[in-house]
Amino acid sequence: MPEKIIDVAVGVLLRPDGTVLLGNRPADKPWPGWWELPGGKLEPGESVLQALKRELKEEIDIEMTEATPWVTYVHKYPTTTVRLAFCRVTGWKGEPRGLENQELRWVDLKHAHEVPQLLPATYPPLRWLQLPELYAISSAGSPEGLPAFINSLDTAIKNGLQLLQWREPAWPGGPDAPDLKAALDLVLARCHAAGARVLINSIHPESWVSEADGIHLRSNDAQVCITRPPLEKHQLLGVSAHTLSDLNQARKLEADFAVLSPVLATPSHPDTPGMGWERFAELNAQAGLPVYALGGQSAATLIQAKSVGGHGIAGIRGWIA
Repeated sequence: MPEKIIDVAVGVLLRPDGTVLLGNRPADKPWPGWWELPGGKLEPGESVLQALKRELKEEIDIEMTEATPWVTYVHKYPTTTVRLAFCRVTGWKGEPRGLENQELRWVDLKHAHEVPQLLPATYPPLRWLQLPELYAISSAGSPEGLPAFINSLDTAIKNGLQLLQWREPAWPGGPDAPDLKAALDLVLARCHAAGARVLINSIHPESWVSEADGIHLRSNDAQVCITRPPLEKHQLLGVSAHTLSDLNQARKLEADFAVLSPVLATPSHPDTPGMGWERFAELNAQAGLPVYALGGQSAATLIQAKSVGGHGIAGIRGWIA
C-alpha cells in the first residue's frame, strides 16, 4: 500500500528588517507549544497558493497579496509524512494575530534556528533563507585577467555580493596551478573581509576547500559521491544539476542548494536554447532544496526565476555587468 502523504502549504513571511514570522502550535494539535511557520493542509481542489491564502486568513488574520512558490520538501514524522510546499510571502494586508490561541513572534532570520522547541521540519527553510538570491561564478581566466576581475569583485561586494563560486577551468597551467591558488587567496581575503563566502568548484584541489566556505560539485563529481563530503558545520555544499537525476543526487548528498542549467541561451552557447522556465519550474518543484537558475541570467531575470520557484539566479557574466 503506498505511503499516505499529507500536503501542506506553508508561508514564509519575511519583513524588510530581516525577520520571519513564527507561531507556536495550539494545545489541541500534535506537537503543542512547538514553533513553526504558518500554514495548513490543502483542501480538495485547492492549489498551494489558494490553500495558503485561506490558511493565513483563518490562522493569523491576514490577506495574502504577494507570494511565490519556493521549495517543496517531504518530511517524515514518527506517525505522519508531510509534503511541505514552502512559499515566500512578501505582501499582505493586516497585522498578523493568532486566531487559534497561538503566540506569534517575529524572529531575526539569522537566529531563528536557535528558537527552543522548533518543529523539525522548520529547520531546513530557516537554513535555506540564509542563502542570497545571487550566486556569482568567477571568470578571471588568466593572470592577465585577474586585475580586472578583482575590480569587478570589489564593486560587486560593495553592491552586496555574498556568495561566489571559484571556478577557473581555463587558467593557464591547469586548475591546480600555483599562481591560481595565489589568486584564490587574494579573492578569499577580499570576500571574507566583507563577510562574503566563497565555494571551491570540484575541478580544483580538494585541499583548497578547507580555507574556503565549502565546495561546489560538478554534476559528474556529485554522481559518484555516496554521502555528503566531509565539511565543517559552517561550510556549504552546492551541486550542479542538468536533470532530475542530478537534483535527486543533490538531495541525497544533503546539499544546501543546487544550480540548474541551462535555463536560457547564453552568449557562449547561443545555439543552445536551454530548458526554458516551464521545465525549470517542473524540475524545481521536485528538487526538495533551493535551486538557482543558471544560463542567460541577469538582474532582469531574477523576478522571473523567483516567480516559478527558483531561489535566485547564478551567473558568470550577469553579476559583473
